[in-house]
Amino acid sequence: MSAPLLQVRGVKTFYGSIMALGGVDIDVQEGKIVTIIGANGAGKSTLMMTICGTPQAREGTIVFDGRDITHLPTHEIVRARIAQSPEGRRIFPRMTVLENLQLGAALSEAAHFTEDVNKIFRLFPILERRRDQRGGTLSGGEQQMLAIGRALMSRPRLLLLDEPSLGLAPLLVRQIFDSIRELNERERLTVLLVEQNAHHALKLAHRGYVLVNGQITMQGSGRELLAKPEIRAAYLEGRRRPEVA
Repeated sequence: MSAPLLQVRGVKTFYGSIMALGGVDIDVQEGKIVTIIGANGAGKSTLMMTICGTPQAREGTIVFDGRDITHLPTHEIVRARIAQSPEGRRIFPRMTVLENLQLGAALSEAAHFTEDVNKIFRLFPILERRRDQRGGTLSGGEQQMLAIGRALMSRPRLLLLDEPSLGLAPLLVRQIFDSIRELNERERLTVLLVEQNAHHALKLAHRGYVLVNGQITMQGSGRELLAKPEIRAAYLEGRRRPEVA
């Protein structure tokens, strides 16, 4: 097997004196979808932010495409073609849909802009109809589509998705996960997905990791983890969080 596109080894991250990640190891192979599942407070979002350089790991290494990015500033990590759609969407509410997408394309060549915008509109047709509408007036599902679209405008090799289904109705959750699958199958886009919705995430993922109190406690293919009784008991049976709107 070839070297992983992303390799995280022994990463420890602190907030002050509090250790949020206690020596995390994960591999993300190119062209695959990898998911991190775990309860609230397990350190999932901290892992994503550490990969992006804010905060930086205090110990361990993060290697992307053979390059050590552990201590690079965030803007250099973005230039290396890692993009993140963060938890909570964090779109620019006063800007239009098109303006949000333009910001996502800031580091890409201008010659690709029209082509890339059209790709986003094919993936999320509702955004084309909302192109001149302010981001803050979109529904929660539309804002999530915009956040993913904005990240894709940088033409990433690795897309980090942090809780893309959070707060969405079941129909929109399926639509978001179908879009992630389409991106992976059509574009061979590599995706690292953080999700509390373990059922959807493990069905989608080629590989999964379970994060508990800042440490990886279990790993395997998505199918293998879905079949494990302890995973079903902890994350699936009667524990699916409500999707609202």
